[in-house]
Amino acid sequence: MNVLAISNSFGDDANAYLHQIARAGGEVINVATLYIGGCTLDRHYRNLLGNKEAYELHFNGHNTGFMVSIEEALLSREWDVVTIQQGSRKSYLADEYEPYATALADCIRECAPKAKLLVHQTWAYKEGSDLMLTVTPYATFDAMFADIEKAYEICADSVDADGMIPGGKLMQQLLHNGIPCIHRDNLHVTKGLGRYALGLLWYRMLTGASVADNTFCDFDAPVTAEEMALAKKLVDGFEPIAM
Repeated sequence: MNVLAISNSFGDDANAYLHQIARAGGEVINVATLYIGGCTLDRHYRNLLGNKEAYELHFNGHNTGFMVSIEEALLSREWDVVTIQQGSRKSYLADEYEPYATALADCIRECAPKAKLLVHQTWAYKEGSDLMLTVTPYATFDAMFADIEKAYEICADSVDADGMIPGGKLMQQLLHNGIPCIHRDNLHVTKGLGRYALGLLWYRMLTGASVADNTFCDFDAPVTAEEMALAKKLVDGFEPIAM
């Protein structure tokens, strides 16, 4: 399976372990991420209009050193899945998704007509952090995520997406199930459990396979056996996307 994420650092977090998790499950998933730190949908749209080679091309969790445009990446191979997402600073603002998401979706369907178009739902900032309290109107993860969730649902409907990868919902569930913090700073998830859980989720959503017996455990930060078990249990509770 070939997956292209039109994304930013949150996409890097989600896809850091996906290739390895898939391999541990006996599947082949190659994932390319178009990376600009903090990139929002309106910036993706401007880059698309200008056909700008503005993106670092990351492949299976590593920077290739190549710079590409959105159109160049879409035409570079036959993609099975292409994902879009909003930048975190605008993720809770439903009126900041359009007309940019629809323009991206139209380009994806023109350049990669066989690909499933998925929306990658992102997560809220660290609760009580200076970033949350000074940049957003929220004081809690749940309050911020409630508006993020609504905005992504509207976006998925507006672009007639083939499905959504609920990364933000999974991060919320980890917090509600006793994980004290899923962030490594004020916005990105931890390089251990956070990235692992997201990788499991993408694997399950894309393949439909259970993650209960997945053996991947080569993390960039410590993850306990109890945390691994919780992540697997929560991820298996999500209904996969019909591929």
